[in-house]
Amino acid sequence: MKQIDAAEMKSYEGQELGVSEWFQIDQARINAFADATLDHQFIHVNEEMAKQTPFGGTIAHGYLTVSLLPYLQTSIDGLIIPKGLKMGMNYGFDKLRFMAPVKVNSRVRAKAKLISAEERKPGQWLLKFEYTIEIEGESKPAVVAEWLLMYFV
Repeated sequence: MKQIDAAEMKSYEGQELGVSEWFQIDQARINAFADATLDHQFIHVNEEMAKQTPFGGTIAHGYLTVSLLPYLQTSIDGLIIPKGLKMGMNYGFDKLRFMAPVKVNSRVRAKAKLISAEERKPGQWLLKFEYTIEIEGESKPAVVAEWLLMYFV
């Protein structure tokens, strides 16, 4: 991550900030997410039944893939963070699309682009990022999202 003066954040609008490291989504993680969310649909947790689907096996929950964004962004070298950051807060999504399923044992990574940076109040910056979660070896991404983060400086 790159620390910059808060006033410099606007100069990064429209810029690609980099990609994260690859992260593998295995069946144990899918099962744990199913337990945490009570979403035990067979396509996620029943390996035998999922083999009969067009995917040929289990797939990760879309929300599991999205929930990895906070972790994935930590390994993006070019991600900007304002100097003196006191706290960052998830502010929601303006857009969230699930483009392709993530098959069990696939590896994913996040690509970040800063869309906008706006100082809402003194010391409160709302940043809108475009995140694309790519699947290794696949031409279509798993997720495209416009993620809002509020930074308190």
